[in-house]
Amino acid sequence: MVNNLRVVIAAAGKGSRMKSSTNKQYMLLNSRPVLSYSLDFFEKMDMVGEIVVVCGADELEYCQREVIERFQYKKVSALLPGGQERQDSVWRGLQKLGEDTDLVAVHDGARPLLSSAVFFRLVGEAEKWGAAIPGIISKDTLKAVDRDGFVRQTLDRSSVYAIQTPQIFRYSELRAAYQEAYQDNFQGTDDASLFERYIGRVKVVEGEYNNLKITTPEDFTAAEALLKGR
Repeated sequence: MVNNLRVVIAAAGKGSRMKSSTNKQYMLLNSRPVLSYSLDFFEKMDMVGEIVVVCGADELEYCQREVIERFQYKKVSALLPGGQERQDSVWRGLQKLGEDTDLVAVHDGARPLLSSAVFFRLVGEAEKWGAAIPGIISKDTLKAVDRDGFVRQTLDRSSVYAIQTPQIFRYSELRAAYQEAYQDNFQGTDDASLFERYIGRVKVVEGEYNNLKITTPEDFTAAEALLKGR
């Protein structure tokens, strides 16, 4: 039985590749802000007790008014200004959670299509192993290239995964990993990279291709189509 599962939503990214003056978290996806889909998901999930949202420092008032208050999210306990890097933003969110937190899920605010099936798989494996992340195998051949753009190696795609969120961890261990990372001045590419470096193994759970992160206009179009399909 999961006790004290809490969520940090990272929503401070600027999303320059969207080619829009509106940050991607607040762009309307089927008449609702992108961020609202993630908040809807965790708000309705019984096992989630608390949500902390980290957004751009210049967007605090807008996010509070147009997302949290407008859609009446009762589980959002704090809205915090993000840091210079994503890692800094997540760290601020983690520090806001109480020490009685058992598991913490860190999710991208620009992933609006998380399914309960993926989430429940992640929670189960995180309880067992201490860390679980969703991953999908690439449909395409993957190649490593050098700085000049020439192929250096063709990778075995059966053992290479594209990693998504939410990533779920034992809170005390992820917090310890963050503290050590700052002591070492280490910047990871995601939360799992810190856990791997300082704590131990991370279990990869089967994700879903639909759990896409909205980064480009093409992603936005795909998300609209997937929502209509639901």
